[in-house]
Amino acid sequence: MTTVVVTGATGNVGRHAVSELRRRGIPPRALTRNPERATAVLGPDADLAQGDFTDPASLRAAFSGAEQAFLICANDPRQVENAAQAIEAAATAGVRRVVLLSTVGAEVGSAKTFADQHGRIEHHLRSAGIPYVILRSAFLMSNLLGSLPTIGQAGRIFLPADDARVAMIDPRDVAACAVSVLCGRSGDGETQVITGPEAITFTEVAGRLSTALGRAVEYVSVPDEATLAGMLGAGMPAWLAEGVVGVFQLLREGANDHTTDSVLRLTGHAPRSVDDFARELMAPLMTR
Repeated sequence: MTTVVVTGATGNVGRHAVSELRRRGIPPRALTRNPERATAVLGPDADLAQGDFTDPASLRAAFSGAEQAFLICANDPRQVENAAQAIEAAATAGVRRVVLLSTVGAEVGSAKTFADQHGRIEHHLRSAGIPYVILRSAFLMSNLLGSLPTIGQAGRIFLPADDARVAMIDPRDVAACAVSVLCGRSGDGETQVITGPEAITFTEVAGRLSTALGRAVEYVSVPDEATLAGMLGAGMPAWLAEGVVGVFQLLREGANDHTTDSVLRLTGHAPRSVDDFARELMAPLMTR
C-alpha cells in the first residue's frame, strides 16, 4: 500500500492531512523531531519517523520506501535549506511525487521574506527532477487563533491589515486538497492556488466571529511599526516578526484578494467559510 510521508505533521495543516490520509485508507508516515509531542497530537497509532531537516541521514530514512510526500516546511531562518534537504532526500529515496505547500505571492527575490523563501523552495523543487505539484495557499484561517487572547481580554483583533480583502482558507481544506492531489486529482508539474470561498476584510471577519463566538469582536488596524514593536516586546525573534509584517504588507497589496475554484475542483466540496472555522475550531477554545 502507498505510504505518504508528511512533514510538519503536527502543525495546523499537517495534522489534518494525516487525519485525511487515514480516513482514505492511505498510511501516513509523520516526520517529527519530537515523537512524544507527535503521539499526543496524532494519536498512539501514528507511524512516526524521528528526524530533522538538518539531518540528511534521518530524512533519507524517513522517505525510504515511501511513494509520495507532502512537504510542509515551517517558517525558519533556514527554511529554504531545510526544504532543499528534504527534496534531495525524497529524490534519492525514489519518492515518485512531492506535493509542496507554498503560499500565494511566492516569488524569488520578493522583498517579503516569507514570499521569497517560498519562491526559492518552489524553484528547488522544479529543478529536482522529481514529479511535483505545488499548492499555493491563501492566508490560513488558523492565523486567527493568535488573536484569541485579545478577543478574550478585550474583544478585539489587532492586526496591520487595514481594509485588505483576504480570501482566507481553512487549514482543513488545504489538507484535503493536498490529499486529493496525492490521490491523483492534479497533474504533475501544476501549481494550484487554493483559497477560501470569499475575499473579506478583517472588519467583516470580526463580525463573523462575533456571531460564532457569542461575544462582540472588533477589528483594530495597527500600523506596521506598532505591530513589529509589540511582537518583539513579546519575545518573538526579529526574523519572524519582520516576516509576519511582510505577510500583512502582501495582503494590503492585494495578493490574497481573489478566490479560485481549486478547493471545489480538487476535493469535490466547497471551501469552508470563516463562520465554519470560527464555530468549529475557535469557539471550543474560547470556552476553555
